[in-house]
Amino acid sequence: MIDFARVQKELQECGREKDSSGIRVSPKSDNLARLTGIIPGPLGTPYEGGSFEIDITLPDGYPFEPPKMKFVTKVWHPNISSQSGAICLDILKDQWSPALTLKTALLSVQALLSAPEPDDPQDAVVAQQYLREYQTFVGTARYWTESFAKASSLGVEEKVQRLVEMGFPDGLVRSTLEKVGGDENLALEKLLSS
Repeated sequence: MIDFARVQKELQECGREKDSSGIRVSPKSDNLARLTGIIPGPLGTPYEGGSFEIDITLPDGYPFEPPKMKFVTKVWHPNISSQSGAICLDILKDQWSPALTLKTALLSVQALLSAPEPDDPQDAVVAQQYLREYQTFVGTARYWTESFAKASSLGVEEKVQRLVEMGFPDGLVRSTLEKVGGDENLALEKLLSS
């Protein structure tokens, strides 16, 4: 059975530290077993400036079993499937420990963006490009970041900013926008009716 008290505590911790870490975690709905994580692209990498969405599903055994994570945002990286967003990372598999948290798992995913492991790939095509044509890999990864991790996140940030300027709290605006799939007008209606 999922320890929901722990999940609540972890969400609060992420909320308190989101400005310093840039990492955000929020529920997809009232069900705390389905979450959305956002990590910023690490500085000095082709992912810099991007905002990457990660789908998080907590198994019944959490925190004794690792959370299931996959990228929603398309990423060009040897350890992330360019097709499904699946992540090849030991702590999301056999190296998980109940001492780890959602935030530490997301920090590890962010660190993976900085330090690819092409010898243990999730995406063999990307890994081969990384090993054989590094500059092409960097250009492709940067292009994917520009195409998939910036435009949508910029749009979201602009929507958040407009709704916050109307007097609604940032956290409520973000969670409402996520619930309505990013539709700003629908979010406004929900915010006004609550």
